[in-house]
Amino acid sequence: MRWIGLILSSAALVAVLEGIHIPAALLLGPMFAGIGFAASGRTLKLSRPLFNCAQATVGTMIASAIPASIFQEIARDWPLFVLCVGSVIVASLLLGGVLARFRVLPGSTAIWGSSPGAATAMTLMAESFGADVRLVAFMQYLRVMVVALVATLVTRIWTGDSGNASPALDFFAPVALSSFLFTLLTIAAGVLAARLLRISAGPMLMALIIASVVQDVGWVTLTLPQWLLALAYAFVGWGIGLRFSAEIIRYAAHAFPRVLLSVLTLVAICGGFAFLLVEFAGIDPLTAYLATSPGGADSVAIIAASSNVDMPFVMAMQTGRFIVVMFTGPILSRWIANWMARRSA
Repeated sequence: MRWIGLILSSAALVAVLEGIHIPAALLLGPMFAGIGFAASGRTLKLSRPLFNCAQATVGTMIASAIPASIFQEIARDWPLFVLCVGSVIVASLLLGGVLARFRVLPGSTAIWGSSPGAATAMTLMAESFGADVRLVAFMQYLRVMVVALVATLVTRIWTGDSGNASPALDFFAPVALSSFLFTLLTIAAGVLAARLLRISAGPMLMALIIASVVQDVGWVTLTLPQWLLALAYAFVGWGIGLRFSAEIIRYAAHAFPRVLLSVLTLVAICGGFAFLLVEFAGIDPLTAYLATSPGGADSVAIIAASSNVDMPFVMAMQTGRFIVVMFTGPILSRWIANWMARRSA
């Protein structure tokens, strides 16, 4: 009965969040429902194999959104991309360091939570590196929602148009059966490889690597129907939300004003980087702002698609930062957390 209640409350929350166009509603709805159940003492536990399969599905989804052509766009203006991506990452790490230094959040948790972009990936990876996955999720998805809201408002003010709403979800759209089966095999290969290699956040990372390879060489057309993604997001959301407790919710509420200030500061800093792109690189202002927005690549893509901007540039910048954060996040977060620990000692 508890699982039935969790599923129904998750579906209701997804419907509400989709209705008000909140990004990542399919993940946030189950996560909020899980938090509510955990905080009320109605304990539930998600099977680890299901959680691993959900992680691998997310990794495959990420690979499907990164075509090989995106690297041509990055290579064409690589100095600009290196400068902009590096600047946003350094700014976010410094803000994370400030949160850790003043004990707003524990050291490594503050660093992981401040990483710009790849919110779901950072949340899944953080647990494997000793951070509190609940507080990382709190920081990451707060930033996703703030960035989406600010980007929408900037676009509306700049163009005089609110943009197009997200397309309606079609959970059971027809798919090519052979491609779908090969995609499932790719997901299974990611889970199996992670189990054999025993690497941190393995199911997602291994599925991402395997899916990227088979897609780019033309062996598989990755096919992920909406119902499969909805299940994966639900399992990930429940896996995070059910770990909360009344104590951790009180902690997050106490830290909320300072974390929100940190997010708004990062958005303002990225706005400054956008101004520099306009002044010194000749990029139009709206393209520059959307390209440098710190995270929420999916919502930025929807906003950019409904505006008169350089879409390839925006998505190449967002994707480039996403890839860099994915593979350098663990190293940088561990290094800064260790440095902060030595300083406090």
